[in-house]
Amino acid sequence: MIRFECDYAEGAHPLILERFIATNEEQTPGYGMDEHCERARKLIKDKCEHEDIDVHFLVGGTQTNMTVIASALRSYQGVIAAESGHINGHETGAIEATGHKVLTIPSTDGKIHAEQVEQICVAHKEDSSREHVVQPAMVYLSFPTETGMIYSKEELYAIKKVAKEHGIYVFIDGARLGYGLVSCENDVTLKDITECSDVFYIGGTKVGALFGEAIVIRNDVLKKDFRYHMKQRGGLLAKGRLLGIQFETLFEEDLYMEISKKAVEYAMQVKDAFRKKGVSFLYDSTTNQQFPILSHEALEQLGKKYSFTDWCKISEHTSAVRFCTSWATKEENVKQLLEDIAML
Repeated sequence: MIRFECDYAEGAHPLILERFIATNEEQTPGYGMDEHCERARKLIKDKCEHEDIDVHFLVGGTQTNMTVIASALRSYQGVIAAESGHINGHETGAIEATGHKVLTIPSTDGKIHAEQVEQICVAHKEDSSREHVVQPAMVYLSFPTETGMIYSKEELYAIKKVAKEHGIYVFIDGARLGYGLVSCENDVTLKDITECSDVFYIGGTKVGALFGEAIVIRNDVLKKDFRYHMKQRGGLLAKGRLLGIQFETLFEEDLYMEISKKAVEYAMQVKDAFRKKGVSFLYDSTTNQQFPILSHEALEQLGKKYSFTDWCKISEHTSAVRFCTSWATKEENVKQLLEDIAML
């Protein structure tokens, strides 16, 4: 079976494994206070073009989302997100378990817009009984979204402007950040991501690392005591250098962007192959996730050799599925898939 259902099916990039072996018997301080974590922080600060940011390392995305959100919000506050947002639909109520409500916004493509954020904030402020309902205090965005879509620079700055006007935070989930930054339609840089958010994270688990996410905090209010929140939620890894080594490797020679680019190139080849067969798509993604709408007969045929993710039923005879490439996708597997798509 050739797997295209997710971008975390493989282990880690070989250079990371080599670095693990080379540093295996080093003795270092624990909990992210070692020289590898410090160097990784410096590399990330350079890429973000901001020296005033704090960088912390956690193991996984759900842990990162709930630690960031719970540390930022007061007990009566909630976080605005698209209905399809990962914190709403794919984290087993982790945010709600911290005592904070996810305030969802309808979305057709996984994105939310400044006007929607404005409407929620204004509606709350104009509610004469607002003390009886959850107060919106943060906007949660994914870049790319769960549907493979990306925000433009204009869209991000517009959301940040509205958020600042209403005194709420912007948090960008970058679990697949590399795949968004290398999209052919992207006009956003890491510097823009930094300036359009109060806090965001750079995903490693889905982009070459064995595990790990790098949290970047720009807002000084959120920086205070953040390591206490990490510890309280089980995120302060004793062998923290294992996280630092990975991000050190990913960012010292632009490896993060290089491997992201290859994954997106393969995804676009898959997209073009489906288009040549007259297949339409649920979302017009230019990242590593593609969502073709296929007949159940075609899905049965492809399912004999490939694994992919069932997304949603479109009609009695068709369904949308997700084909996902990764940093480790093999060229020969993509070529085989392209040949089989052509035979549909």
